[in-house]
Amino acid sequence: MSHEILVDVATLAASLGRSDWCLVDCRFSLADPCAGATAHASASIPGAIYAHLDEDLSGPVVPGSTGRHPLPTREAFAQTLGRWGVDADTQVVAFDDFGGAFASRLWWMLRWMGHRAVAVLDGGVPAWTAAGHPLVPGASPKGDGRFVIGESQVGMVDADEVLAGLGSSGQVLLDARATARFRGENETTDPVAGHIPGARSAPFMGNLDDERRMLPAEQLRARFEERLGGGDPQRAVIYCGSGVTACHDLLAMAHAGMPLPRLYPGSWSEWITDESRPRSARPAARSSRRC
Repeated sequence: MSHEILVDVATLAASLGRSDWCLVDCRFSLADPCAGATAHASASIPGAIYAHLDEDLSGPVVPGSTGRHPLPTREAFAQTLGRWGVDADTQVVAFDDFGGAFASRLWWMLRWMGHRAVAVLDGGVPAWTAAGHPLVPGASPKGDGRFVIGESQVGMVDADEVLAGLGSSGQVLLDARATARFRGENETTDPVAGHIPGARSAPFMGNLDDERRMLPAEQLRARFEERLGGGDPQRAVIYCGSGVTACHDLLAMAHAGMPLPRLYPGSWSEWITDESRPRSARPAARSSRRC
């Protein structure tokens, strides 16, 4: 039996050491892109390898054209998965220390590659240690296989499709960033503050309880049905700052048993590269660091 949305700590603990499971540490900090890799090298769940958001889960950034975390090509990501030893029979478990904010990106990407046996560890590293399980120095990839790309299980749109749908009653835009950033307040990541006109705020942190574990399915269903306002989930589009935390809203909707909206991978950081695109925005100070 495969796990396709969430997996709990007890289930993971009982499966440690299985050769057909691949644990992937997705911890990351936008403020310090080296922090996740450093934490993994020091202390991670036994057997886990590391996925760097910038290097493994993103393609090359093209200034003035892409967002901050463009998707890699499917072919390039297939090579990464082969290096990790992931094949059609592998159960992948992704985790982080921020409620699944980064692990959900890997979850969505594997579905994009046609791989359904992928789940996010509910509660991540904090839940693991709270249950009394140990952390050890992180492992390195040892795979040398070949991942075969399958039919995508998810939908996505580009900027032109979002633009064409603006003002349409059929396209509901949901913004997964914090409410303050949606409103154009406290923007320190992107050079322009605001949101795509007509979007509705659906911050990903609202999917979590006080321990940063996923809320019950019925609560999540009510949350997203309210934000969709009666709209068809499959015609909705979810975005965030760079196409990362938007995947958390998609994970939450999958947990709620709802049809999945489409992802706009470029998100706000790509949208604002073209001044002709309409936006509810104002200038913002930019602060970023890279390894």
